[in-house]
Amino acid sequence: MKTRLVEGLGLLLMVGVLYGQSSQSTSQSAERPSSHDQMQMPGMQAQTTDQNAPPAQNQQMPDMQMPDKPVPQQPEQQQAPPGEQMLGMQMPKNPEAEQPAPEPDPVYTLEQLQQSAVEHNPTLKQAQAEIRAAEGRKRQAGLYPNPTIGYQGEQIRGGSQRGGEQGGFIQQDIVLGGKLGAARRVFEQERQQAEAERGEQLLRVQNAVAMAYYQSLGAQETVAIRGTLLKLAQDALATARQLFNVGQADDPDVLQAQVEAAQEEVALVSAQQRQQMLWRSLAAIIGRPDLPSGTLAGNLEELPDVDTQRWLENILQNSPAVKIANLSLARAQAELDRAKREPIPDLQLRAGVQQNRELLESSGRPVGLQSFAEVGVRIPLFNRNQGNVQAAKANIERADLEQQRVQLLLRERSSSVFQNYLTAKAAVERYRKQMIPQAEKAYKLYLNRYSNMAAAYPQVLIAQRTLFQLQTDYIASLENLWVSTVTLKGFLLTDGLEAPTPPTEIDRPVRETNLPTGSSMTQAR
Repeated sequence: MKTRLVEGLGLLLMVGVLYGQSSQSTSQSAERPSSHDQMQMPGMQAQTTDQNAPPAQNQQMPDMQMPDKPVPQQPEQQQAPPGEQMLGMQMPKNPEAEQPAPEPDPVYTLEQLQQSAVEHNPTLKQAQAEIRAAEGRKRQAGLYPNPTIGYQGEQIRGGSQRGGEQGGFIQQDIVLGGKLGAARRVFEQERQQAEAERGEQLLRVQNAVAMAYYQSLGAQETVAIRGTLLKLAQDALATARQLFNVGQADDPDVLQAQVEAAQEEVALVSAQQRQQMLWRSLAAIIGRPDLPSGTLAGNLEELPDVDTQRWLENILQNSPAVKIANLSLARAQAELDRAKREPIPDLQLRAGVQQNRELLESSGRPVGLQSFAEVGVRIPLFNRNQGNVQAAKANIERADLEQQRVQLLLRERSSSVFQNYLTAKAAVERYRKQMIPQAEKAYKLYLNRYSNMAAAYPQVLIAQRTLFQLQTDYIASLENLWVSTVTLKGFLLTDGLEAPTPPTEIDRPVRETNLPTGSSMTQAR
């Protein structure tokens, strides 16, 4: 009994100290009841885990009753220092300051991503470097050959010759036949081809960014719908368990609901992983692998309209690949012209001054200064550049056939893309005009019947899940439609990280490794 009395007195003393330290809070809470049943010990508010604390601190002590009024405030000189706490007790902590709201994810538009790719994609800088290299080769080809200066000595010996003839000369080759102009024309065609390659590479990068953008936008929409489907599956599982508890469902019903919920969870994780993969691919194409992930702004349902026949003609006539093939033919013709001019001989000039130390018989004095000059040409007797002329003619033939090959290649590659476009467009129209409206109507009918107690709730969930599944397939078809559209409007140029073709090599207008096909689009779903 004495021990309990001591504990009660100690408890009263601690409460008084606490009220003395927080006079403002005491005055604000004076109207609140202060019975022991409505109070909580500070140690419990702070959720301490002191093993030495009494086991039942917030229980009323036997034979004692807490006062109904607040304990009077203690004088200031008797208050405990703010930093001190009584043994076994913990002062209540101040409420934590509100954490600042997290910053929203950045929002990206297609135009912003394409502009960032123009600034950071390394292949565009490579293409620009090829242009500068072609300009340098053109400049070098038009430069005149350097002159030659030197020393010349003849009959160098002592005696009566007195050192012989010694002096200097200068030699210059005069290029004839317009060979320098012909060489400049060759490299001018090469420079134009490099500029065309740069324009082609720009289209590649922009198209690759657009394709990755629409794929990522579709993945973003798919993740949202998959999350909703998972919630529906979880609701169906909870309903099945409730029905099982009241005897309205069997074990197979609960197990089937569990399997469906697990399937939707796997589908959601797979959709999230695909979204992250596509985002990394998009960041790599842009040239910023550290690009922060964010939300893509756009609407997949703003369907593009493509006239297949008109766009096929546009590809065959205005594709950068066709322009590059034409420039290759012009370059081959310029090379033939240069090769035919090569046999024209250059004029070789040589002149100089020398000091002749030989003594004249008549006067006995040195001959003195004397000059000399030489003019010559190389006769194209054996080497008339026949081999290079023959090679240039063969290159013209190859370049002419290359134009035909590019035309046929564009037709062959575009046929599969047109087929993918038409298939995706038909699927989108079927989903939008028939299947989704029918699924929405079925869901509303089941929901209305359920409200009138004429249908079971699992039927409502099944109809709702079917509707969302159709929307997922609809988004996949929209994604395929946009990818095909970007490919067609972008002249089948899709690989944004492939190095640009140097102007001296055969252009590869279509990179088969990245051209979208029906199988790749099906796997994307």
